[in-house]
Amino acid sequence: MSLPPEKASELKQIIHQQLLKMDVHGRIREVLAETIQEELAPEHQQLSTEELIKALRQRGIIDDVMKELKFVADVNETERTSAPKLSTHFADRQPPVLKKTNIDPTRRYLYLQVLGGKAFLEHLQEPEPLPGQICSTFTLCLHFRNQRFRSKPVPCACEPDFQDGFLLEIHKDSLGDGSKMADATTMLSICDPVHMVLIKTDTFGETTLVASYFLEWRSVLAAENGVTNVAVELLGVGTESKVSVGILNIRLEMYPQLNKTLSSEITSTQFSLERQKTAEKERLFLVYAKQWWREYLQIRPTHNTRLVKIFAQGDCEDHANLLCSLLLGFGLEAFVCVGTKAKGVPHTWVMTCGSDETITFWESLTGHRYLHRPINPDDPPLAEQPKPLYPYRTIGCIFNHQKFFGNCQPSDAVEVCVFDLHDESKWKPMSGEAIKSVCPPGATSSVPPFPPLCASTIDAAATSNEIEVQLRILVAEHRKDLGLSTIWDDQLSYLLSPALAAYELERTTGVSAGNEEFQDAVRRAVPDGHTFKGFPIHFVHRNARRAFATCLRSPFCEEIICCRGDQVRLAVRVRVFTYPESACAVWIMFACKYRSVL
Repeated sequence: MSLPPEKASELKQIIHQQLLKMDVHGRIREVLAETIQEELAPEHQQLSTEELIKALRQRGIIDDVMKELKFVADVNETERTSAPKLSTHFADRQPPVLKKTNIDPTRRYLYLQVLGGKAFLEHLQEPEPLPGQICSTFTLCLHFRNQRFRSKPVPCACEPDFQDGFLLEIHKDSLGDGSKMADATTMLSICDPVHMVLIKTDTFGETTLVASYFLEWRSVLAAENGVTNVAVELLGVGTESKVSVGILNIRLEMYPQLNKTLSSEITSTQFSLERQKTAEKERLFLVYAKQWWREYLQIRPTHNTRLVKIFAQGDCEDHANLLCSLLLGFGLEAFVCVGTKAKGVPHTWVMTCGSDETITFWESLTGHRYLHRPINPDDPPLAEQPKPLYPYRTIGCIFNHQKFFGNCQPSDAVEVCVFDLHDESKWKPMSGEAIKSVCPPGATSSVPPFPPLCASTIDAAATSNEIEVQLRILVAEHRKDLGLSTIWDDQLSYLLSPALAAYELERTTGVSAGNEEFQDAVRRAVPDGHTFKGFPIHFVHRNARRAFATCLRSPFCEEIICCRGDQVRLAVRVRVFTYPESACAVWIMFACKYRSVL
């Protein structure tokens, strides 16, 4: 593949500037003089090209040049645990040896370097961790224009030692004109922020969201020499959203350097115009929403008590939004439902409308699904009516990213609700144009785009074995405290594997398979006159001690673990099933067989 003439010329200019900056020509002259003086006889004072290149290579000059023209990047392509680093800058801090990769010199990059943290006062009294000691760690995750990055974990401290860099490509994939070098004016119109998320991992491997921050990076476009330093104050989440967590020192740099920077007045004016535009859209939508609400109340006075929430936020609401988005992404017609559960507790869940007009409810907190069969209140009293299995009592409104409907049926009880969304006498719609005005496709001013999902980094087989070994130790210690010996049956443990795979298949798809074969295998493994007992349980974490404590709270599982009798043999099997974002389903099954004694 050949570059167009203007690109080739630009690339040559970049290389020429870099060589001048390193004074490569002067170093070559020095090597040439040394080689002639030290290695050649007086009668042979001419040096061939091959001999000169050999001398330059021996003195490391060629390697130095190549380093200056390359970046180093982590092996992981989808999410970089240590971001690509520019070896030309910050020479006093040598990056670790990583896989080298060339960059495209015709594209524009933002190099974001984290130079450490300070004022993380929650960890003020924590001592310095000893070498090899397990301690709580901070990890910084970044998302920018469909690119994701992850820093190396650093010990939690008042001044965490973040020393990482991230190379962010301004034009990635189909976003923007990738065939053209972006200038400062073009980049000023790119309003995507850099989303920074700080994660804390405790000594048990449990992760906690510490802070989330949207960094406005375009101030670097007006910085002298294309470099600026920013102190980012991170705020907490939830009830601590106004409490400072700590400060990160950030350095921003454009690469290649901008030929012409913008004035600070231009950038500040652009930011002000964007804020005004967003505020105006939201103001107009608020005016429309108030008018829509007044019309909705005029239908009947009781609508004033219904849960019609145009603006809402919370815990189950976030889960329902995420589940609805996933179902929409898989091509289903999905809506978030706003209503109540038993005792009038406000709640949200998800609803899908099938092509055959079947209505299915999805509980986002548990994954349970319920089929909705409406009760006809006009049926005679003796007519048999379906009994609802779902926990939902009333429904006020439903919505997705394109539609919003307020329930205007005489009763808002879910069991008598008819989901004919085309009947405006039952569901009052909101203008699709009004919704689109504040939620346009690809809008980033109010709702940032979702980052791409990353493949799991968990080794399912190794993790399964590790948890199983830990559980065997915990079971043996528990039985020892009770004065019982422990003998493991490895063959019986092995036979439990297919059952756990079948349980996960049924959990994810609703399809039950393999149960008859498992029962037949157990019958063959348990001798006549012996009794078999098994207890499967499911977790979404990988903490063996927590899982064991939960299992002991089940009388049936406790009976297996503390089994007494003749020829008692114990078995345990763990299967870890991995999903994107390092989420996992952990299935554990304890079992025992013993000789029945009358």
